[in-house]
Amino acid sequence: MTVSAEAPRPAFYALAPGSWRDYATLLHPPYTAWHLSYVAIGAALAPDFRLSRLLPTLAAFFLAVGIGAHALDELHGRPLRTELGSGTLALLAVLSIAGAVAIGVYAAVAWSPWIAVFAPLGAFILCAYNLELFGGRFHTDTWFALSWGAFPLVTGFFAVAETITPAAIVAGAFAFALSLAQRRLSTQVRHVRRHLREVRGTIVQHDGTSVEVNVETLIGAEERALKLLTAATVLLALSLVMMRLA
Repeated sequence: MTVSAEAPRPAFYALAPGSWRDYATLLHPPYTAWHLSYVAIGAALAPDFRLSRLLPTLAAFFLAVGIGAHALDELHGRPLRTELGSGTLALLAVLSIAGAVAIGVYAAVAWSPWIAVFAPLGAFILCAYNLELFGGRFHTDTWFALSWGAFPLVTGFFAVAETITPAAIVAGAFAFALSLAQRRLSTQVRHVRRHLREVRGTIVQHDGTSVEVNVETLIGAEERALKLLTAATVLLALSLVMMRLA
C-alpha cells in the first residue's frame, strides 16, 4: 500500500507560509521556550537568586537562539520553507546576535568580566552549528546538547552566581542529557516531515490484524514525547523561579 498525501508541515508548530506567520514559525516557539528554560533553571539554582540578572540573560539568549540561530538555520537550506527573503533572514541574524553580544558586554562590565568569555563563545557556537562551518564538525548531536542544553544552563547560573560550582556542572549534565534526548527524538521527526514524499506498507500483528503505515505511525510517538518534554521543562523552570521569588 502507498500513502501519498499533501506534504506534512516541516514542523508541528509551523504555520502556513507568508506574512507574519513566517516570523512566528521562524521562532520555533516550543523549542525556544525549552532552551530558555535551561537559562532560568541555571539562574534559579544559584545560591543568591537575582531576577535583575536573569531577565537580561534570558533576553540575550532569546535574541541569540530564538531569533539569530533560527534565522541562520533557515538561511542555510530553508528547512521551515518560509517565504522570508535571504536579506531579511541575514539582517535578523546580524541584528539579533549583535544585540545578544551587546547584552553580554554590558553584563561583563556591570557584573563580572568573566562573562566576556561566555558571550563570544556563544556567538561562535551559534554560527558554527547553524551554518555547519568547518565541514559540519560542530553540527552533531553532542554539540547540540552542549550548545543548546548545557551552555544556557551554566551561563544562567554564572550570570547570577559569578562562579561555577559542582552543582552547576551536574545541572549542566542534566541539560546535556535532556537535550540529547530531544535531538534523538527530533531527528526522526524532522526527516519524515521534511524529506519523505510517500509512505508504503502495513504492519502485521501477531493476531493477524494489520495497520496501515502512515506519517502518524512513523513520528506520532516521538512528536508527542517532544511536546510533553517541552511542557515539562518549561514547568520545571517556572516552578524553580517562582520558588526563589517567594
